[in-house]
Amino acid sequence: MTDMFTRKKRSEIMRRIKSTDTVPEKDVRRLLHAWGYRFRLHRKDLPGCPDVVLPKYKLAVLVHGCFWHGHACQHGRRPRSHTGYWKAKINKNKTRDASNRRRLSRLGWRTLVIWECETKDPEKIARRVRKAIRAK
Repeated sequence: MTDMFTRKKRSEIMRRIKSTDTVPEKDVRRLLHAWGYRFRLHRKDLPGCPDVVLPKYKLAVLVHGCFWHGHACQHGRRPRSHTGYWKAKINKNKTRDASNRRRLSRLGWRTLVIWECETKDPEKIARRVRKAIRAK
């Protein structure tokens, strides 16, 4: 199956996909700030450059897009075209995510993964964040 866009147009579309300051990430940050938590963003000195870091609790919050990180929800479905490419791409992302979580753990950091689809339920996020902080 051929792409419906030219190579130039497809490149332009893909270039607009952001890796930081996404809507789900901003939603999580807004909630954390409203609940009184203070945090740092995108700490480059930590493995995987976590989206949100709560240094006081040694907690790294990773906000994952369901599609890009292979979540088992309706948003995480793979495209039906170019299946080999997408399977390899998403599996590589999942492998990298697991490696970054292990590296963070070895450095004494705990991780909390919040999926894009979960950002629609602020109370669920609140419970998970508080549980992760109490687990200290």
